[in-house]
Amino acid sequence: MKIKRILKIIGGLIVFFTLPTLLFFGFMYLKYNEELPQGTSGEAADTLAKTMLNALNYDAYKATGYIEFTFKKRHHYKWKKSENTCFVLWKNYKVNLDLLTPSNSVVYAYNLKVEDPKDTQELTQIALNYFNNDTFWLVAPFKVFDEGVERRLVKTEANKDALLVTYTSGGSTPGDSYLWHFDDSGKPKSFQMWVDILPIDGLEASWTDWKTTSTEVQLPTFHKLLFLGLEIEDIYTKNL
Repeated sequence: MKIKRILKIIGGLIVFFTLPTLLFFGFMYLKYNEELPQGTSGEAADTLAKTMLNALNYDAYKATGYIEFTFKKRHHYKWKKSENTCFVLWKNYKVNLDLLTPSNSVVYAYNLKVEDPKDTQELTQIALNYFNNDTFWLVAPFKVFDEGVERRLVKTEANKDALLVTYTSGGSTPGDSYLWHFDDSGKPKSFQMWVDILPIDGLEASWTDWKTTSTEVQLPTFHKLLFLGLEIEDIYTKNL
């Protein structure tokens, strides 16, 4: 009888903690989940993408050779964009990341160089995943003409033009799609996401609080995703 009572209590605790979570997820799924929209590729989609780039001063971005920033107060980056390298710092780790040949990266833990090949590979992969994710939240608009990117024009329910961008290769999660929404000037104001890491399709994140940097490129400093805020701080840029 005592064992049955213990099992009953454990079962009750499991239901108590999991049922609200399941109900909340069900509510969020019904409220926000959307099918990936269909769009039309071609000149109109490319023109919309170019309008977005012009609104953010793409020429200035191309001329910017160095970008430094902090993501969510946790990950720090010193990105030598012109050299395809980046210092990635988090906790007590630092990786001098070679973006073209990650196996050539140099890894430090507690200010000591990591010599073990397995540890070096593992920490390099962590740094690369951080870099791919965090820089995307900073410079995603400038990647719409990267190799392997598909662009489609979508008409929203409000009869507005939106840009559906699908990454067929590259990054940490190829196959992800994003639907960009714009203000009247052509600057991004949000995008919806169809990505592997999110269980709900079509969630929308804001692209706001733009900052014009010293190299004249415009970069975002804050995103809102549901009740979460993603801060990008300490942005510093330098030309080639």
